Amino acid sequence: MGRTEFIALMAMMFATVAFSMDAMLAAIPDIADEIADGSVSHAAWILTSFVAGMGLGTFFAGPLSDAFGRKPIVYVGVVIYILSAMAAWTTSSLEWILFARFCQGLGAAGPRVVSMAMVRDLFSGREMARIVSIAMTIFILVPAIAPAMGQLIINAFGWRSIFGAFIVFSLIVVVWVATRYTESLEIEDRRPLQMGLMIDAVKQLLTHKTVRLSILIQTLMLAMLFSTLILIQPIYDQIYDRAETFPLWFGAVALFSGASSLLNAYIVTRFGMYRVVTRTLFIQVIIGGIVLIALFLFPAISFPLFVFWQFCLFSQAGLTMGNLNAISMEPMGHIAGMAASVVGSISTLGGALIASPVSLFLSDTPAPLIITVLGFGLCAMFLMRHVNSYVTED
Repeated sequence: MGRTEFIALMAMMFATVAFSMDAMLAAIPDIADEIADGSVSHAAWILTSFVAGMGLGTFFAGPLSDAFGRKPIVYVGVVIYILSAMAAWTTSSLEWILFARFCQGLGAAGPRVVSMAMVRDLFSGREMARIVSIAMTIFILVPAIAPAMGQLIINAFGWRSIFGAFIVFSLIVVVWVATRYTESLEIEDRRPLQMGLMIDAVKQLLTHKTVRLSILIQTLMLAMLFSTLILIQPIYDQIYDRAETFPLWFGAVALFSGASSLLNAYIVTRFGMYRVVTRTLFIQVIIGGIVLIALFLFPAISFPLFVFWQFCLFSQAGLTMGNLNAISMEPMGHIAGMAASVVGSISTLGGALIASPVSLFLSDTPAPLIITVLGFGLCAMFLMRHVNSYVTED
């Protein structure tokens, strides 16, 4: 497999998570009406339950891939993902569909974690950050079109048929891996699945100052994104009365903000991962503060202000998440799978836990969401200053 195809495959594996969440956004009103007694906030749990399952599964996928290789864990993850999607497709209970989505998240953790370990097996440092950024540029096309695809599927076959699309998507991934990808973890480099080795690996991660702080920053970054995803459709629907055009707005913002990942691939080799993340967080905090003030001063242009803020937030993710992953993975090449698991599990579960109460903040203005995200951004910026000081000391 050449580099171009490798990047495309990694983008597809990254996109499993994005597609599994973003395609459901358009279904939230229908889910609320059919099985959630009209409660949009309860229907939104279909997102958080998936994230919770993915966070838990992420912890196990890495050690298993270190012990048995990358490809077998992708296969197992896809099987769990498909079976869970089938269960969610057929159940009529909100509780059971949330459980099925939790299990679907467990399965999605396989491709998500293993893809990062595959990249770390073959690349390191700024080149790793560059590869991840290019893959994320391709991957951003999925959230750009997923809500529109979800809406089309809902209109044609009903919201439950979205789970059929998930099955087709995951089958493409597993066939591609099986037929084209050569195992990147040699047998002699595998780590036995022993509790002592796992505990030792976790200690290495959590006692490394830079890695520990980068995990906390990723947690806050994911909390910012999860909070926005939980409230984005209700905001477009209930505040701005744009439910029908929501997939188009969401897709356009995601598509244009995706250019930030391509920009990061260009600038990260020149300025370095630390500087790019630090400057991006600073700019995002400034923009968030300006938009918040403008919402109160100029309520007549509230909607374009919110769309602009959404664009900046998504663009920030393209300039930070790949770099933060590379920062946390760089010192841990000898335990890449375990590192990807711990980093992904803590940041995902932490981000979902922090973001879960946000659905209660829905009001007649997007200000509560923007204030929440601004607070997370300020904390992340403060922590990034400490990361920079540790790197300087080292």
